[in-house]
Amino acid sequence: MGIYLNPNNDRFYEAVNSPIYIDKTGLISVVNQKIKTTEKFICVSRPRRFGKSMNLGMLAAYYSVGCDSDELFQGLYISKEESYRKHLNKYNVIYINMQQFLSNSHNINEMLSFLKQSLMYDLEDDFSDIKLREEMGLTYNLNRVYQKKRVPFVVLIDEWDCVMREHRNNKDAQKIYLDFLRDFLKDQDYVAFAYMTGILPVKKYGTHSALNMFDEYSMLGSEKMQKYIGFTDAEVRMLCETYNADYFEMKAWYDGYQLDGEELYCPRSVVKAVDTKKFMGYWTETETYEALSVYISMNFDGLKDAIEKLLAGQEQPVDTRTFSNDMITFANKDDILTLLIHLGYLGYNSDKKTAYIPNKEIYDEFLVSMKVTGLWKETIEAVSKSKQLLSNTLNGNAEVVAESIEAVHDSNSSVINYNNEQSLRFIILIAYYYAKEQYDIVQEMPAGKGFADIMLIPKPRTGIESYPPMVIELKWDKSAETAITQIKDKNYPERLKSFGKVLLVGISYDKDTKKHNCIIEKHNL
Repeated sequence: MGIYLNPNNDRFYEAVNSPIYIDKTGLISVVNQKIKTTEKFICVSRPRRFGKSMNLGMLAAYYSVGCDSDELFQGLYISKEESYRKHLNKYNVIYINMQQFLSNSHNINEMLSFLKQSLMYDLEDDFSDIKLREEMGLTYNLNRVYQKKRVPFVVLIDEWDCVMREHRNNKDAQKIYLDFLRDFLKDQDYVAFAYMTGILPVKKYGTHSALNMFDEYSMLGSEKMQKYIGFTDAEVRMLCETYNADYFEMKAWYDGYQLDGEELYCPRSVVKAVDTKKFMGYWTETETYEALSVYISMNFDGLKDAIEKLLAGQEQPVDTRTFSNDMITFANKDDILTLLIHLGYLGYNSDKKTAYIPNKEIYDEFLVSMKVTGLWKETIEAVSKSKQLLSNTLNGNAEVVAESIEAVHDSNSSVINYNNEQSLRFIILIAYYYAKEQYDIVQEMPAGKGFADIMLIPKPRTGIESYPPMVIELKWDKSAETAITQIKDKNYPERLKSFGKVLLVGISYDKDTKKHNCIIEKHNL
């Protein structure tokens, strides 16, 4: 057992014995199916604090011949699987955190030399009965050990993309690093399988990938892997019941990532909220707002408009195919949005190929980042006044509501040109930002004999009496009275009859006078 070769199971022991542990050993059963097959190369990219390193510790504990982990895995999901004993502690395991080598080096060549020498030292210690030839290089000696012992290697690499992130402008360093990984792993008989984790998918060289043998599981899609990285909705619900935490509040703050039909939460945020009984931005404590500010301020056509619409709760189409899997090569706004998806600042709907802001934790991070850019003053001002707007709406102050919406429109006139009801909707959604605290806001919701423009449905934790549901109908160049009439004629409130009462809100914009009007009526169901 060395430092990087055939580790013990200490890391997984710590995880299993933590106060909050979620069993993710089902991942092992998926990986077992790929050992010594053409699918033996796996790259899993996720945002920070999504459990990537914990899973690597689990894999090391399961496969490493350097420990006996049978007792540790008893009672967990994998122990009941048919493949459990076939692979348990049967492989030589190389477990590397690339960030550690990078942090202790001055350049890429020094880093790789340090890494190779460290592995050679471990090989010499563990296989002293085999005459190794250091001058022949690392891969030669790994093959030599395999030929002598016939025990293949499992290669686990954490923070695989640290070079791409910290040397983002050094393409020569990136190429040297990727070529090393290719030579280290590709077409090597000693590799039973390789599992890499990082934030970014595998780097491309133009239209080709230096590591094209890897199957990638990213925030764009992770079929078969999605429920093993991140907490699922069922797991979070169970934690909330066990620790008496507000599930609906947890969902509002940390839910929203969707991967192939699975809802996912950031594990760090959920665990911290369960532990402290406080809901706040835990995931973003590990990041800095400057990083997000840099990307959302980039000067690409349509980017600012897309960000504005995302803030209004609208999903935005994104073409992820042109993204170069690095943090500097951007050709258009879609590349920026794709990077934000990989970093966890946006969710991705793979069916509709759209991006969206997933939850309150991330929304608040956008607001903080926007404040430092100097480009979003109007939007920040609208959001800051949205609490009072909601209060005036609930109190039936229609004239004040119209004036407030008009102020939001006037301050955003440089970026929003009113020419249809979609433009009016954008302003309404920005203006009612604070309502997200108490309501689920649904656009174009099927109701009665048509589709209601916007429905505000009280969240289960808020209480029906305090926050009645609302139906908001918008009219561009028509009267607010017309909006109210349409709500009644098409019986939109029928969808909300279980609440007993509802607020009907008609909002209009007159293109000639450039004035907004509003009518608010209480309606019993």
